[in-house]
Amino acid sequence: MASEWFPKPSFFYILAIMLKSAIRKQALQQRTALSEDEFLVLNQLLLAQFKTLDFSGIKSIHVFLPIIKKREPDTFLLINWLQENHPHVSIVVPRANFEDHSMSHHLFRSKDDLRENFYHIPEPQTTEIFEGQLDMVLVPLLAFDKEGYRVGYGKGFYDRFLSGSKAQKIGISLFGPVEKILDVHESDIRLDLCITPSGIINFKI
Repeated sequence: MASEWFPKPSFFYILAIMLKSAIRKQALQQRTALSEDEFLVLNQLLLAQFKTLDFSGIKSIHVFLPIIKKREPDTFLLINWLQENHPHVSIVVPRANFEDHSMSHHLFRSKDDLRENFYHIPEPQTTEIFEGQLDMVLVPLLAFDKEGYRVGYGKGFYDRFLSGSKAQKIGISLFGPVEKILDVHESDIRLDLCITPSGIINFKI
């Protein structure tokens, strides 16, 4: 049964010390190698770990929306769970500006309000901007290292967005950490936590 399946050790293979470009390439290969059943189970495991977070005092959560075809973690599972179990929490989702690599932030209403952009990223169509303070941000990534630094697609959207933010920064990864990212830049923002299918890694301990 699929519910009894657990990822083979190779899925949590810890890479050697590498540059972002090499890590990015290998992470994408790992994702595309997943079968549909493996991908579904990994997402259920991520949801199970997400449920263990402390949501006391959390009033707003920023959630990235996934490109499912690229095997990005299915954050709609997290959104559905939050709406059912923490209805008082405001869910905020981004819309990207690819001209200046900035993002605007909008209250999530429903999937009916979403449209895919040129890069197949679901984005809100409502013009209502979230003006409040964010308490938690779920950060997309391709890979992360044992120090809490991440590798994304290289555009810097989230590093700009998170610069100076006091929100809790939580990565979500289908795989475990790489040993070390060699080319960390001074503007790279470090995660507080990272959720993986096998557990939550705390970088603030």
